[in-house]
Amino acid sequence: MNNISTLSTTDLIEAYNIEQASHIFPWLKTVFLTNQGERFLNLKLSVNRQMAGFAITQIILNEASLLNIAIHPQWQRCGFGYHLLDQLLKKLTNRGVITVWLEVRASNTRAIALYNKCGFNQVTLRRNYYPSITKREDAIIMAIQLD
Repeated sequence: MNNISTLSTTDLIEAYNIEQASHIFPWLKTVFLTNQGERFLNLKLSVNRQMAGFAITQIILNEASLLNIAIHPQWQRCGFGYHLLDQLLKKLTNRGVITVWLEVRASNTRAIALYNKCGFNQVTLRRNYYPSITKREDAIIMAIQLD
């Protein structure tokens, strides 16, 4: 059984481990510590009481930025990313958020497909935004208007 709840500071090491396992260029541990507090809505998804993923979102007035979302590789392609993002969008709507923004690597086709499925649309492109192994990579900026 899976459960979505608040990502607390006691969960940060486990979230960091998921981050390391999920991304080629993961966040630093200190970044997790600075993305906490009252301006954030951070969630975790647990499967059988084990953290399987997380989402970190900053809220400013009636807009939010999805800063990071990750599902541990052993739980990917099980629908958990969709479930986590769907619940996050519902919670943001309940908080009065109107627009949610995100950026994603242009090569991350699985994430782009997930965002499209949840209703996000491409707004613009930031050229050479992300580091990559051989060169810089474009970021696709996406947004969704909530009800």
